[in-house]
Amino acid sequence: MSNNITVSVVIPAHNEESYVVRCINSVKRAAEHVKCGVEIIVVCNRCTDRTAELAAANGAVVVTDESRCIATVRNTGISAAKGRVIVTIDCDNRMTVNTIREVLGRLNSGKYIGGGAPIRFERYSFPIRVNEIICRLGFKLSGLYCGIFWAEKRTFEAVGGFAGKKAAEDIATAINIRRYGKKEGKKYGCLKNNYLINSTRKFDEMGDWLYFRLAFRNAGALIKAALGDSSDYDKLIDEMFYDYNDRK
Repeated sequence: MSNNITVSVVIPAHNEESYVVRCINSVKRAAEHVKCGVEIIVVCNRCTDRTAELAAANGAVVVTDESRCIATVRNTGISAAKGRVIVTIDCDNRMTVNTIREVLGRLNSGKYIGGGAPIRFERYSFPIRVNEIICRLGFKLSGLYCGIFWAEKRTFEAVGGFAGKKAAEDIATAINIRRYGKKEGKKYGCLKNNYLINSTRKFDEMGDWLYFRLAFRNAGALIKAALGDSSDYDKLIDEMFYDYNDRK
């Protein structure tokens, strides 16, 4: 693998000492299948555990961002990136071994502006399978594949980085990249032979029907958010995402 960095993999992390090494290792395995340089950037967000220490010990570049907005955290990593190509992945997830190779092949073809990846869970049960089917249908109908994001750094810069939203920033970002791609005569795509291995830790801790229960119990908050009052919805997002690892 060349020392010339072509690909920067950005990993946002908030108290992820239990997952950061396995995520980094999945990127390292993928990097072995390309001939260019690959750097790993872990963006430590409000970390009070050993995430930064473990990331650095395993060869990652460590930067920090203290905001409570995942879009801003990812954008900090993109700003620090040296590579022409950006790939993003959340710290509790993993990528398959030919992910980076397929990303480079699609971008180098000149047909794609960027894209996402299919999602597969690391274990299955009936409710998790239903959850996956819903995700697949949503991706298929909208064409807005997320999970692992990939595009050239200049593309992220052209669209202003990840959309500055506290939630659903991935969908908004996919829309922005796809819109920009149309202007450039390129498609927003999805990896075909590789996928995101999605963590089931929240299902493991809170039950496999977790998101269905949350949707039922918080129907009022969701309706209020749809009508313009996101205060209750923001509290739910904080609990399930931004403050989730503070309980450890």
